[in-house]
Amino acid sequence: MKKVLITGANKGIGFETARQLLKNGYYVFIGSRNRENGEAAVEQLKSEGLVNAEAVHLDVTDPDSVQAARTTIGNKTETLDILINNAGINGGFPQAALASSIEQYKKVFDTNLYGVVRVTQAFIDLLRQSIEPRIVNVSSSGSSLTLHSDPSWKYYSHKAALYPSSKAALNMYTINLAYELRDTPFKVNAVCPGFIATDFNSHRGTGTVQEGGARIAKYAMINNDGPTGHFIAEEYNPVTGETPW
Repeated sequence: MKKVLITGANKGIGFETARQLLKNGYYVFIGSRNRENGEAAVEQLKSEGLVNAEAVHLDVTDPDSVQAARTTIGNKTETLDILINNAGINGGFPQAALASSIEQYKKVFDTNLYGVVRVTQAFIDLLRQSIEPRIVNVSSSGSSLTLHSDPSWKYYSHKAALYPSSKAALNMYTINLAYELRDTPFKVNAVCPGFIATDFNSHRGTGTVQEGGARIAKYAMINNDGPTGHFIAEEYNPVTGETPW
């Protein structure tokens, strides 16, 4: 049975992604910053008959927590097949370029970028043991520099300095990570789940968690002919999913 770690998986898109992967026969480690919330999420899944789920305390902003999670999972398995870097924060609003403080930037980047780096580096050895390792970095079409520079884009006026900047940086990390792993079985992609109604955006999104979870799970399960080093946003491009950086 293939094994998956999803950060920030106790609710929202991360939780739904876990549900969909469990239904597809995967064993899922539910990473959660709050231990109790993670346990509650697992109990919910088990009540649905999805028993191959396990909560792992994991705060991506805390190096000690990340290493403790690596030890916990490493004591249970020698192989991790999929890592989904889903944990993220929006940084609150408004996010004016001239008014947002350096501390606000640091807080958002600590979760959305540095957290991804911490977790990926901590678990890369377990991922290397997989025959078909996959890394999905949950991104946003709102981080596209090309789209945000295009006045004809429908979200052109929806500017924010913190969250999109952190995801744009995550996209560059994804490109570099995919390049470093280019001669291996790894598939590494940045995937946008879409504008999904969750607590993350005060339920202002237009899509469902089922749609968002399906998009993330799809690229976690891609076969060896699938893409790597790509930026995928199926809500933006329903045909190919390919999105300009």
